[in-house]
Amino acid sequence: MRLGVLDVGSNTVHFLVVDAHQGARPLPAFSHKAELRLADHLDSGNRLTSTGETQLRAFVGEALRIAEDMGVEDLLPFATSAVRDAANGEEILARIRADVKVDIHVLTGRDESRLTFLAARRWFGWSSGRLLVFDIGGGSLEIGSGVDEEPDVAISLPLGAGRLTRGWLTTDPPSAEEVRELRRHVRAEIARTAGEVLRNGRPDHAVATSKTFRQLARIAGAAPSGEGAYVRRNLDHTELTPWVSRLAKMSAAQRAQLPGVSATRAPQLPAGAIVADAAMDLFGLDELELCPWALREGVILRRLDGMAGRTDTPAGRDD
Repeated sequence: MRLGVLDVGSNTVHFLVVDAHQGARPLPAFSHKAELRLADHLDSGNRLTSTGETQLRAFVGEALRIAEDMGVEDLLPFATSAVRDAANGEEILARIRADVKVDIHVLTGRDESRLTFLAARRWFGWSSGRLLVFDIGGGSLEIGSGVDEEPDVAISLPLGAGRLTRGWLTTDPPSAEEVRELRRHVRAEIARTAGEVLRNGRPDHAVATSKTFRQLARIAGAAPSGEGAYVRRNLDHTELTPWVSRLAKMSAAQRAQLPGVSATRAPQLPAGAIVADAAMDLFGLDELELCPWALREGVILRRLDGMAGRTDTPAGRDD
């Protein structure tokens, strides 16, 4: 079955075409994405601007044309924190639905955490035991923990790298005081959740997904993406810690010269590093293993799991 996954994220809007069947791993067939940075199009009233809406509508129309050309049989459209947090997010999606007949489902933060956890569980398997999964997005940090495919705990915190950069780091490079204040804020937010996440036991395997973690692992010495998805990649806490202060002292242009760091994500990397360092420290983790699968794959897997029953259930819901 050929599926089209439309992922409306805070930084990137991504349309992925995959060949997927029950009992088999999804195989990517085509990928198209654009750095729309929707979260940057929020005005002072936390409303998405007309420019952001226009760009999103154009991308959705383009995705539909690609879907038709590529023979997509089923479309799985979803949006995350940028649209979820926007005061007029549902209004914009309603207008897009009326215009191009695509119903974009807004995932809750808990849904994001659950579906990302599902993807990591399927990738690493049952032998991993109790999994602890972190994902740093543009708008939020997702944390999931459990021994099954459904996590015992699924949490979403407003600690995305883009959100924190816009709200806390106003200069390039940021001032030492801004970095200290952000560090305090991040650690207080994560510390509040640590007891709940660990109440059922320490993890047997700690995992990270997302581009932020991949970039941090790459500059800390992990293998480049060109070596393939099956190469083991770890983020060692002792390697990460010195990079937290180092990245904060660099300009965005200097960070963009580091291996694996894109120019569009370079401004957000200091905030992402602060979050990653705090999570590893407060949860007592020496290393995180990078998982190639994340939210998109979780959405696909959930849909395939539901094909034996109802196939019209929106991703992330258990109706």
